[in-house]
Amino acid sequence: MTRKYDITSGSFHQSPILGQRPNQVGRPMTAATNFEWPISRTSLSESDVKSYTSRYISFSAQNPTIFHTIAYFTEQLKSHGFTKLSERESWNHKLSAGGKYFVERNGTSLIAFVVGKNYKPGNGASIIACHADVLTTKLKPISALPNKAGYVQLGVAPYAGALNSTWWDRDLGIGGRVLIKDKSTGKIETKLVKLGWPIARIPTLAPHFGAAANIATANRETQMVPIVGLGDVASDGEQKEAGWKPSLLGGAGTFATTQPQRLVKAIAGELSIQDCMCSLYRLRGYGLFCADSTIVNWELELYDIQPAQLGGLEKEFIFAGRIDDRLCSFSAIEALLASSESSTNTFDSDVVDDSGILKIVGLFDDEEIGSLLRQGAHGNLLPITIERICESFAGSHAGADVLAQTYANSFLISADVSHAVNPNYLGSYLDNHSPRLNVGIAIQADPNGHTTTDSVSTALLQRIADKSDSKLQVFQIRNDSRSGGTVGPMLSSAMGVRAIDAGLPQLSMHSIRATTGSLDPGLGVKLFKGFFDHFEEVDKEFI
Repeated sequence: MTRKYDITSGSFHQSPILGQRPNQVGRPMTAATNFEWPISRTSLSESDVKSYTSRYISFSAQNPTIFHTIAYFTEQLKSHGFTKLSERESWNHKLSAGGKYFVERNGTSLIAFVVGKNYKPGNGASIIACHADVLTTKLKPISALPNKAGYVQLGVAPYAGALNSTWWDRDLGIGGRVLIKDKSTGKIETKLVKLGWPIARIPTLAPHFGAAANIATANRETQMVPIVGLGDVASDGEQKEAGWKPSLLGGAGTFATTQPQRLVKAIAGELSIQDCMCSLYRLRGYGLFCADSTIVNWELELYDIQPAQLGGLEKEFIFAGRIDDRLCSFSAIEALLASSESSTNTFDSDVVDDSGILKIVGLFDDEEIGSLLRQGAHGNLLPITIERICESFAGSHAGADVLAQTYANSFLISADVSHAVNPNYLGSYLDNHSPRLNVGIAIQADPNGHTTTDSVSTALLQRIADKSDSKLQVFQIRNDSRSGGTVGPMLSSAMGVRAIDAGLPQLSMHSIRATTGSLDPGLGVKLFKGFFDHFEEVDKEFI
């Protein structure tokens, strides 16, 4: 049995979990206190676990796109004493034992690592790998569309399984990254933007229209086109419905002409830049372009603007968008920060980690579409980072032998969200393999290699859980259902590291709005911190 916290009574209810005897009684939970960074070598207290709830809710609400998410984590790392490295520069003579570093790629993936004070070349690494991308809907390269029936619409395309039935009738904002040309220097820089008010909406057809209103058969190209405003040529210069022609991409100064004019104005206003506010479309109609535009290009997407919030009679749930998989990403980074902090309760970014291993968190893009791009887990970001660390410390002795030894001594947790049991569909779950919310991490098993879990990795993580006072659950899909995939198999096979798949449970995976437990962010931090703190000693128990 395990403990489920009751916010009102301050006690725990019991529910079955992996590897625990019935009738084991939980300890009462004390009231939450102001958040302090937890002690490095001890497990998080119950109040520490609860304190992460509000932090996750705030993080989720403030960082709707992957660009915002990675930027948030980089700022977190910097504020805790981590040094940013560049892939374009040599790392030799820049790394030192006891140091804390991170490197990012494309603004959408990130590797953060801590070098133990007693680290030696060939020692292993405790690694947690997550994906930070989520199902979303992206603007097409040319997003301007002809008006239809007086509506201004936006050309968009689904990323992975987005634009599913849960996207109808939602309040959608727009955010992402914008490439800006500095007129004084000629340099191009990236700025992040989010228009956080309801801009777009994909309206359903009322059921009175019969079979045509069936959203299950809707065409995602023609019937799920967002409306973003009302307009006519006389008032706002949008394209005429008759005689509309497709646009061609051009260089700097012409990109804005391929986008809805009022969206360009909104983005420019949000970024406080003086972009070309002349009649772009009239200019284009005469074959001219605005050379004064400073917006060179952008990658924007739609997102549900409803913020994450507590729910349930006793606030035991978190209702939020983008849980898969910002949840495990958040817990992994927070665990790395907590593990590398002071041995006192006061924050001190200068304290040196005294372990003999590397502690690594990798956050990857593109998992939802196969991970095959350079910023995905199938790219070389994680293995090349470890190789460069080894080379920096091994010097002239660097080579295949040191790298192979490092991989053999390492262990990877592939942390991706798992399926919590849904009480309305119990028949869809495998008996005794149905994780619950507010209990803890669920190990994900699959006999066909979709996950990396095996008996050895399960036993090792169970020892970690025991030492960190955490509980493990287990999930496996039924034989008559299809299992999803994770970044685990591709990373484990590329490097030859031992690995396990384990993540926090959630309801309504791949919905625009999902549910997890209010304690789950902190429970994730607790186990992941325990992994960083105890892997070195636990690994010695296994022959």
